[in-house]
Amino acid sequence: MYVVIMAGGKGVRLRPYTSVLPKPLVPIGDNYAILEIILYQLAARGFTQVTLAINHLGSLIRAFVGDGSRFGLRVDYLEEGAPLSTIGPLFGMRDRLPEHFLVMNGDVLTDLDYADLLATHVRSGAPLTVATYRRSVKIDFGVLEAEGDKIIKFNEKPVLDYRVSMGVYGLSARTIANYQPGRAFGFDELVLDLLRKGEPPTSYDFSGYWLDIGRPEDYDEANRCFAEVEPILLPAGVARPHVEVDTVTAAQLTRISPVSTAD
Repeated sequence: MYVVIMAGGKGVRLRPYTSVLPKPLVPIGDNYAILEIILYQLAARGFTQVTLAINHLGSLIRAFVGDGSRFGLRVDYLEEGAPLSTIGPLFGMRDRLPEHFLVMNGDVLTDLDYADLLATHVRSGAPLTVATYRRSVKIDFGVLEAEGDKIIKFNEKPVLDYRVSMGVYGLSARTIANYQPGRAFGFDELVLDLLRKGEPPTSYDFSGYWLDIGRPEDYDEANRCFAEVEPILLPAGVARPHVEVDTVTAAQLTRISPVSTAD
């Protein structure tokens, strides 16, 4: 099974950490990089081939991951000359893509069964399958509905439930066959294109553990709870070796003690 991991973003919201490290290499729980956890999980689920789409500080990702052999994977790289968003990098690598594959962000902590998501996508025949998670948003105000100047409905501090994208997708090569390489193109644009064509994506609903490390408060939360969730995130028996890679070692990158961004 094949997966493309988007690891080229600048991680602006996580600065200053991402000034010196690409976001997928930011350490979690004082022991592991985010990307390291993802790679171990993929190998445990039966994935064998990974392409890392890199840009910002991509040389550090290359140095850390190498050819992927220490994870039990074959890893190659797609270097973005310019940021191409979440889907755009795929347009320039169609010659290496299988019929169906997984696409995911490189900053996701979850115990999602990646293999089951991909198998579900293949069975569905859909152009795109989106892993989704339920999020509730509390509105701290009374919400009014009006017709003209007349109030017809009032909800006191309602809680709204939404299904949000987890940043993990099952995708088929045919879905992206007609897009021009080198074009910056996001997941949102792909979904809107498919809806306009009358080819709706399907949802893979998930209720386990999921945290997107996009904001400082998310990073703080990941470090606070990592000891508790580590057993469900990491496959049994994972022992991370000290692996030297040029001037950067795995130990040097992942022994940076996390400091609360709230300070």
